[in-house]
Amino acid sequence: MNVLAWTFVMVGLSFALYIGIAIWSRATSTSEFYVAGTGVSPLANGMATAADWMSAASFISMAGLISFMGYDGSVYLMGWTGGYVLLALLLAPYLRKFGAYTVPDFVGDRYYSQVARIVAVVCAIFVSFTYVAGQMRGVGIVFSRFLEVDITAGVLIGMGIVFFYAVLGGMKGITYTQVAQYCVLIFAYMVPAIFLAGMMAGTVIPQLGFGGADPASGTYLLDKLDGLHRELGFSPYTDGTKSMVDVFFITAALMVGTAGLPHVIVRFYTVPRVRDARISVGWALVFIAILYTTAPAIAVFARTNLLDTVSNRPYAAMPEWFTQWEETGLIRFSDHNRDGLIQYVGPGYQSPTGETVRNELTIDRDILVLANPEISGLPNWVVGLVAAGGLAAALSTAAGLLMVVSSAISHDLLKRALRPDISEHGELIAARISAAVAVVVAGYLGVNPPGFVAQVVAFAFGLAASSFFPVIILGIFTKSMNREGAISGMIAGIGFTAAYIVYFRFLNPSADAPENWWLGISPEGIGTLGMVINFAVALAVSRITPSPPAEVGELVERIRVPRGAGPAHEISA
Repeated sequence: MNVLAWTFVMVGLSFALYIGIAIWSRATSTSEFYVAGTGVSPLANGMATAADWMSAASFISMAGLISFMGYDGSVYLMGWTGGYVLLALLLAPYLRKFGAYTVPDFVGDRYYSQVARIVAVVCAIFVSFTYVAGQMRGVGIVFSRFLEVDITAGVLIGMGIVFFYAVLGGMKGITYTQVAQYCVLIFAYMVPAIFLAGMMAGTVIPQLGFGGADPASGTYLLDKLDGLHRELGFSPYTDGTKSMVDVFFITAALMVGTAGLPHVIVRFYTVPRVRDARISVGWALVFIAILYTTAPAIAVFARTNLLDTVSNRPYAAMPEWFTQWEETGLIRFSDHNRDGLIQYVGPGYQSPTGETVRNELTIDRDILVLANPEISGLPNWVVGLVAAGGLAAALSTAAGLLMVVSSAISHDLLKRALRPDISEHGELIAARISAAVAVVVAGYLGVNPPGFVAQVVAFAFGLAASSFFPVIILGIFTKSMNREGAISGMIAGIGFTAAYIVYFRFLNPSADAPENWWLGISPEGIGTLGMVINFAVALAVSRITPSPPAEVGELVERIRVPRGAGPAHEISA
């Protein structure tokens, strides 16, 4: 069968599985809709958390980023994995012991304020929609290439699938669907990696192949790739070009952003006990590590194969995959010197004759993982499997994010603030309507994204770092933090971070360069400074405003007392 047929088979089977699970696990109460009835096992929750967290940015875009950025791309690996460890140690057990449906629920109750709750709702919606834009774009990219439809149609198909199992099953349906999606995405990621490690490094273990040598020439892959980069005018693959300041700020923003992401935090409310939250964190880290330790190897394999395939080769002789990706607009060739050869070169390229040669090939970095099996000549069924894996990664995270938006509106805003007398049935209807509206907005953002997938996701992490992380940490570990400090900190942190990103990426993109950034910090890393501002403002305001009530101190003490192996506080609607 050809690539299209295999893609239909792989994607069709996976979608049938997701829809079947959604029907089987249909939510019948608000507890099941918001937190899966708190009855998910630690192993299943760990797998679902891994799928929820490993989005299109992890599956599609991260290896592509590392492949194009080389050493500089390591900030994404360090930030996202380090952030998960931070989440496991500092937040997950305490939040589960507190017992709540959502992060705004925690903020509203801990800071005894409906205003704080509503500010947290706005932050959650803002972060979630920024994040989901990247996921829906990933869905559109996969569909546009492998089902041969345009990106808009691809996003609409993805919207339909997410709408079905998110609106019908709620968190219960999403959890068990995410377990299946993890199995699909990790299998789809590892199979081509194992193939390529065997072909390019003589081993079936991709992590070893990353530092291995070409069996034919004996040349180490990284040495070969550095040589290819130098020949074509790119900076050496293993050298970094970012300043140490920017590397630190981006890594920190991704770390604390991970620990503040509402769609990940809510996963720890779905297990029966606090001890189960800790165990599920450990399982999730194991499942995540499988993909994250493979990504650098995938990046090296893909970059080497790409340069070998396209550099100084006749355009007319390009294989079928090249022309099909061209049709999506994600690869563009401009024959500036009209010699029919593809000049894929960096700004430092010098031709042997001393002529000035312009780069003629533009490649969207989000396609590299998806195109890699075709570039490498792997079997067609592997290409279809990778398409199904990319969709699993994007849809799993999109569903989790849409649940955050739905619960923020129906539970935190409607039930806990505007309509406390609403019935459980009415709240469930409101949750499903909210999820449906959120799917539509997510689809629009997928068609009109503010950047490539991993970049958009990095913005979302920065927004989470500057809004939620400080208020959660202070809420757990200090008794003196009051509502005035929390509200002021959240507004100041997310306001500063959003303004910085909007200015450089939308209002004045021509100024988006290191020499114009404040203190040399890029928009991807500015969330770290926003977090510092949040902490500073929250602590300063809390010192000049009334102390919180005594019962708040008792609440904090109960959260922190290490009697965590037993049942958590009951979660009530």
